[in-house]
Amino acid sequence: MRIELYTPQPKELWFRQKLLADPETMSYNKGCGLDMPTYHNDTGCIDFPEEAWADWYARWVNNGRERFYAYLREGETGKFAGEVNLFQTEGPGVYEMGIVLHSACRGKGYSKEGIHLLLNHAFGELDAKKVTNCFEPGRAAALRIHQAAGFQVLKEEEGLLHLEVTKEAYGRVEG
Repeated sequence: MRIELYTPQPKELWFRQKLLADPETMSYNKGCGLDMPTYHNDTGCIDFPEEAWADWYARWVNNGRERFYAYLREGETGKFAGEVNLFQTEGPGVYEMGIVLHSACRGKGYSKEGIHLLLNHAFGELDAKKVTNCFEPGRAAALRIHQAAGFQVLKEEEGLLHLEVTKEAYGRVEG
């Protein structure tokens, strides 16, 4: 692997702020109409001011089995490339995942590696039963990467593909 999961320190949340403020990185989020006062529908960006970092960090980082958050970090250079997260949705063992790769780091295979690192953590460290994700059907590269990791499309509803991978299905892909 050329990247690794890295738990950021609170002072390193500048990178998350940078990700969320970059229109090219957040273009997938443009026009989604999220009901958040910090969301910008015209760019997809989300404000993440420094005064919000401590509360956000306490909720997301090192939060037992309910939530997991990490940066994707280049192993050789130590540079941050993106972020991943997991959070319980339907009770113990069921997680929804997220991955955001900085636009400058796309096209290098980091998304594929990042999803595998995240699923290894989910099924290994958190003993997840299944991991879900959803996104727009037009995101063909995201769909290919998810399917290569064992995700199956469950349904398309309200303009989103809903996918899941079970521990067993992921084990067959990895094995």
